[in-house]
Parts: sequence; C-alpha cells; structure tokens
Amino acid sequence: MARELFNLKPLFFKSKSLLTRRGSQLCPPWKFNNANAPRGKFQSFSSLSSQTPEEVSNHALVFHVEGTLLKSSSLFPYFMLVAFEAGGLLRALILFLLYPFVCLASEEFGLKLMVFVCFFAIKRKTFRPGRAVLPKFFLEDVGNESFEVVMKFSRKVGVTNLPRVMVEGFLMDYLGVDAIVGRELKVVCGYFVGLMEEKKTGDMVLNEILGEEKVDSPIIGINSLNKSIDQHVLSHCKVVYLVSETEKRNWRVLPRKKYPKPLIFHDGRLTFRPTFIATLEMFSWLPFGFFLFIIRLIVALFLPHKLQVPILSFTGMTGTCHKLRQNSLHNPKINAKKKLEGTLYVCNHRTLLDPIYVSMTLNKPLMAVTYSLSRITELMSPIRTVRLTRSREKDSEMMEKWLSQSDLVVCPEGTTCREPYLLRFSPLFAELTDEIVPVAIDYQVSMFYGTTAGGYKFLDPVFLLLNPITSCTVKVLEKLPEEYTCGVGGKSKFQVANYVQSKIAEALGFGCTNLTRKDKYIILAGNEGKI
Repeated sequence: MARELFNLKPLFFKSKSLLTRRGSQLCPPWKFNNANAPRGKFQSFSSLSSQTPEEVSNHALVFHVEGTLLKSSSLFPYFMLVAFEAGGLLRALILFLLYPFVCLASEEFGLKLMVFVCFFAIKRKTFRPGRAVLPKFFLEDVGNESFEVVMKFSRKVGVTNLPRVMVEGFLMDYLGVDAIVGRELKVVCGYFVGLMEEKKTGDMVLNEILGEEKVDSPIIGINSLNKSIDQHVLSHCKVVYLVSETEKRNWRVLPRKKYPKPLIFHDGRLTFRPTFIATLEMFSWLPFGFFLFIIRLIVALFLPHKLQVPILSFTGMTGTCHKLRQNSLHNPKINAKKKLEGTLYVCNHRTLLDPIYVSMTLNKPLMAVTYSLSRITELMSPIRTVRLTRSREKDSEMMEKWLSQSDLVVCPEGTTCREPYLLRFSPLFAELTDEIVPVAIDYQVSMFYGTTAGGYKFLDPVFLLLNPITSCTVKVLEKLPEEYTCGVGGKSKFQVANYVQSKIAEALGFGCTNLTRKDKYIILAGNEGKI
C-alpha cells in the first residue's frame, strides 16, 4: 500500500504544475467532483482576455467578485469600513482586536465572526455604507484587466461571499450586473442580528435571471484558483476560466477615467484603505491626534493671524496661496446700482475651513455665509458666520445687508464635494453685486474627512483637525469682467453663475456638473439634507 501511494506522488506534482501553467487548459482537483464536466471545461483566464466583445456577445457571465474582480484577497478592509462608518470607533476597535483570531479560524467561521461584529444591532433602514462608502473602495481595488473582461458581457451575475448588502450598490450601480449570488442578513424588528441566512444556490439565481434563455445563451464562468465555486453554477457553465494569484498581482488598478460612471459622491470618514496595518497606524495616532486637535483649536481661536499661520504650519496644516494681481475691486460705475460697499468672494466648497483659508490668504477679516453648520462649529469658527435660511427672498435680503457693511465669502455649491468635480452653483450671489472675485480652493487630508452627509455634523471639525497632515491650495482669481455681470454686463444670473463655476473648475482642473446639494444628500443619506 505504501509503495502504491509513493508511485502516485509524481502524478500529483505533475497535475499541480498544470494548474500554474499560463495559457494551458486547467484542471483543478475539485473538477473530479463534477462527473458531468466535459474535458477542457476549465481554462486559464488569459485565454478569455484575448477574446473580443463580439465573440462573447451572446454569452452570459458568472464571476466571483472577490476572487476574480478585486486585486486584494483580504476582506478585512471592507468589514472595517462597515464597523467604523456604521458602528463607530468602539466597534472598529473590537473588530481590529478580534482579527488575529479570525485569521486562525476557518474561512467560514472567520467570515461569520466579522459579520456578527460589524452588523449586530445596526438598524437596517439607516444602513448606508453599502451604497455611500464601500463603492469608492471597491473601485479602487478593481483590476483593470479583469474589469475589461467582465464589461465585455451584456449580462452578468456576480457571486460573492460577502453579505449582499455590502456589494449590491457597487455591483448594481457601477458594473450593471443582472443578479447577485450573495448571503442575506437576518433582520429582527428592523435591526441586523449579525447572522447570515443560508446560501441561496447559484442554480436558483440563474434560473430566475436567465430562465429558458440559458439554453440558447451559453454561460461562461470566471473563478479564482483559491476559491470554492458553486457546483450548481458550474453545471450551467460552458467554460470556466480560472484566475491565479500571480495574475492578480500583475494586474493594474482600474484608472478613474475608466469608471463606468463618474465617482462624484461618497461618504464616510476614512480617506485611506483600512488594511490591518493601516488601521493599527490609525489607532496608534488617535491619542496624539486628540492632543493635536486641542492645540490647533486653541491656536485658531485665540491667537492673532500673524501667529496662527506659522504655528498651524508647524503642526502639519500647510497651505499654498496664489493671489493674482487684482484690478480695482470697487468700481463706482458697477456698484452704483446696488450701492454695496463690500466685495463678494465666491469659492467652491471642499471643507469647513474654506472661508477661513480665504480670509487668511487675503489677510483681512471676512464674513462667511453658511447653510447647515452645527452650532458647535459656528462657535468654534475664528471668523464671523451668518446662517442662511434657504429662503431665496430672506437670504438675498440678509446677504445684501451684510455686503453693504463688509466683504463676504460664499460657497454657492451649498455643500462640499470631495472628488475633482464642482456641483451646480446657486445663482443667488450673481444678483447681489457686480463686485465678484472667484476663488478656487482645494484641500487634501491624510486620514479623516472633515465632512459628512450621513454622520454627525458637530464632529466635522473634530475629524478635520485630527488629521496628521492637511494641505490647502487657494487661488484668488481675477475679478469678474464687466461683460460677465448682471448689472453692467446685462447677463442673466444663471450665465454669471455658470461662468464663475467654469473659471474655478479651469483653475483647479476639475469637472463641472449639474448636480446639486439635494442630489448629493438623496444619494448618500436618503434625505434632502435639511436640518
């Protein structure tokens, strides 16, 4: 018996070498569990990459999301995002401390443990990370080579080990999949209990989606060599293409310009991909971060401007100013109609500190008009703020009143936008005065976003000042030419607003959109953003 086993060793190593050979037909060990699988059914992924969209136009695709679309094999970052964004800092810490035990456990038990920690007692109705947070990080982990293959097919079914609520927004909104084979989470009284339903077989899903068409429409499967695959799905696949870890490591990250639709809106506090090491760095930084937050806050509130700039720069809050030579900002001919003394500085909106940086750049006190700042944020502001009501008549009267007394800075987008895009500018500012100076501002943070659509507004300045390093660029552009004003130029308020938006976008290299504040909050928070 021992001699017979010894004679089987060369056969085992020979079959193993076939698995790793690129371009050859692959025959994994679990193929023998499917007695009906035809010879040559398993092939290498590279052979599928060379096929044109016309060659697979009449085929349907079934692919494993984590094994064949994403470059990373670790699921920890996505669960950490859920724990941090939906459950808070304490839940994220618990997941972080338990992760070494997850690695020692079996794949299925480790998955169930992470699901329980992340989803237990989370309200189903208010769970937004699946659509507002995770798609950004999924897109940044997609391999360009696998994406090009998947998008060749008009009909796609995604198979995932993750809970469906985590991947549905990404797969449906950005990849246009027809169905998802994933695990549903159990809900009791409107709350997740941290347990998953039994797996829904791929056979059931394929029957629901493809129906009788699967006879006339051959199905192609893509799976990873290291992932198990549903035998019911395999039974419908004409060919299954296998992806090796070596191939995935050589994939390039999907460039932003190839995204199926622009990534304009996303929510959440974390700016980085929370791998285990990166999360360790975050928790190690937080004690120092809170100390630094207090120092920065004291400096901004109580020290004069000349001392603020060098001290804040020393603590990591740097800035770059580009101030173009301005013509006379107070032209009696232009302002004769409005009789306003002040200048209106119009800037795009990146963070809560935008008006403050504009004031520091110009080296003079400005008044900022705001819409939905929390009371705590208003109290912490080193410059004066005026709260608007979102009533056009009342806001116009209020801004005219203050503009007659001092210079104002306004962000007509009405809300922040993190990505390199500008939202539609509200034209209210164009009617107030012809003394308009566009200001282009960009702000980069290293660890936390200081703005949120679905979180607590009063924490925005806290997270913003918690960052180890921040960088701000302010470009004060030329004053609006007379021919592009409502008064002397005779332009409509919409023409003026669009012109200012285009000039700021040009200065920053951003794209202009027609999306509004309302669009942002409906997508990210499920409401219109009214407080």
